[in-house]
Amino acid sequence: STQSTWESFRLTAMALSLALRARALPAFARSLTYKAPQREIDFVLQEVLDLPGHADKLGYKDCNADLVRSVVEECAKFSENVLSPLDPVGDKEGCKLVNGNVVTPKGFKEAYAEYIAGGWQGLTVPPEYGGQGLPLSLGLIKSELIGTANWSWGMYPGLSIGAINTLLLHASEEQKKTYVTKLAEGTWTGTMCLTEPQCGTDLAQVKTRADRQADGSFRITGTKIFISCGDHDFTENVVHIVLARIDGAPAGTKGISLFLVPKHLPGPDGKLAKGKNLVCSRLENKMGIHGSSTCEMTFENSVGYLIGKENAGLHHMFTFMNTARIGTALQGLGASELAYQGALRYAKERLAMRSLSGPKFPNLVADPILVHPDVRKMLMTAKAFSEGGRCMVYYTAMLADTMLQAGDDKARKSHDDYLGLFTPILKGFLTETGQESTNLGIQVLGGHGFIRENRLEQLARDTRISTLYEGTTGVQALDLLGRKVVLDSGKNLFKFSKEILGYTKKVLVDDYKTSSHKLEAAKVAGLTLKWLGLTARIAVQAARNKDTIGSASVDFLMYSGYVSMSYFWLKMMEISSAKLAASPNAADTLFYQSKLATGKFFFDHLLPRTKGLAKSMVASPKRLMAITEDQFFVGRQ
Repeated sequence: STQSTWESFRLTAMALSLALRARALPAFARSLTYKAPQREIDFVLQEVLDLPGHADKLGYKDCNADLVRSVVEECAKFSENVLSPLDPVGDKEGCKLVNGNVVTPKGFKEAYAEYIAGGWQGLTVPPEYGGQGLPLSLGLIKSELIGTANWSWGMYPGLSIGAINTLLLHASEEQKKTYVTKLAEGTWTGTMCLTEPQCGTDLAQVKTRADRQADGSFRITGTKIFISCGDHDFTENVVHIVLARIDGAPAGTKGISLFLVPKHLPGPDGKLAKGKNLVCSRLENKMGIHGSSTCEMTFENSVGYLIGKENAGLHHMFTFMNTARIGTALQGLGASELAYQGALRYAKERLAMRSLSGPKFPNLVADPILVHPDVRKMLMTAKAFSEGGRCMVYYTAMLADTMLQAGDDKARKSHDDYLGLFTPILKGFLTETGQESTNLGIQVLGGHGFIRENRLEQLARDTRISTLYEGTTGVQALDLLGRKVVLDSGKNLFKFSKEILGYTKKVLVDDYKTSSHKLEAAKVAGLTLKWLGLTARIAVQAARNKDTIGSASVDFLMYSGYVSMSYFWLKMMEISSAKLAASPNAADTLFYQSKLATGKFFFDHLLPRTKGLAKSMVASPKRLMAITEDQFFVGRQ
């Protein structure tokens, strides 16, 4: 029949079109996969920050160079071979709510079983609770590899780490034995439940109620929304860390307590109750990270147990939130890395036009676009943000190690306060630069970047959430400038600045004859001193006009990010130059030369952005705040 003939013709034409299109596309576009940058990771851990030496000082005697390399190598294999191929599957299939239970994308559950069999979840958990007792920083490196390969999947075990850390610091010994052990095994997972329909960042508005019971437990009633990995089919139980208000508690954040609420209640014999203690009432339909379930969780007289002290919930929850914010910074780092890898492969193979300085590949019909200056700038921006961001994150993770190993509460608080300076910088700056890198990666691909099968558009959708959840960039900036700097009288900022200036003095004075990057060191020193001066100027302006903090905060955060990254790039460049002076083998020579080239690009093309940020942050907010509501809406009503 005519219809069957037409259908046969249509299918043949479609197959031919797809075949021709596949042939026209560069090879990378047909199979974009993640390649773990093991040499980059090894450089930062072994040569720049000396993780093994750091671990030894803290008492992690088994965490030597060989063990660190082994962990990275094995996790890289799992990330590349198991998780990366599942990333597009998760994006296409998403999660489904079937008869009140969340079903994850095909292959996700099996990948988790393999992850658990490998003992990965207990990597950093103390041995007394079934873990391997390695430093938190090594666990964060694991999270980078997993998250870059498949961010949606990585959120499931990642949130459990935050739950474990919160319970280790604030829960009773009985709670630790019951819950941390299962979380470390990976047979249970954990989440945090903060957001409610009427409040996100402003947790003073939390309405979820906790009614005290005679046996010391509580009954939790309320609704939490946007709960990442709130339900799934990976494990037999999910443990929720929940903010709620006990009857009679003070108003605002001072009256919030923290509770442990399991999906299924464990009995005295360890067996789980068949009935649910709470339910997932809906799944959000999201822009990206489709493979991660984002749930509305309904608590209806759900049994919960107090964690720590009454009305100290927000303080206890910040342990989880700081872990989550460093984790979210990894999403920005991973986006820069993956965007760079994808765009680089395309730029090497895509032929278009000739180099402005003359043909570089005269035997080809055109030069690869990698020869063009604008393409190179886009690629180098993503490369510089990825490599600089990795050093920033690992450094901060090592600070977290020190905090967790502090001998008493006073010392732990001091270390935690210092760590608190870095978390908003990392979360805000690296997610913004990760988003920029992703957009530049798409730009390198041109029209192909807009096509779904090339995968970078998925990265753009997945990465967009990173500047929103765990506190938007604006919220992180207010936290940094308002709470961590001005209210702190700049104490921790001065402490970090002192470290930076101490290193620049070493380069400029102590090692004057041998140092190779005195110009860069002078720039870092100058910007650091300016950082302190800008802080003082903003504080004075804020005393006269409170809106100054809000107006200056995002510019201040981004400036802080660039200055912090410049310090780490200076260190990496100095070390690379010293290594090259020792005449390494050909592979290492190329590596260190590339490191120097990327560092120079950062100082020449990215660090100058601080000039505009500095000017903007000290501009008076008067004109901004003088705009009336009617002026916002005029002509658009």
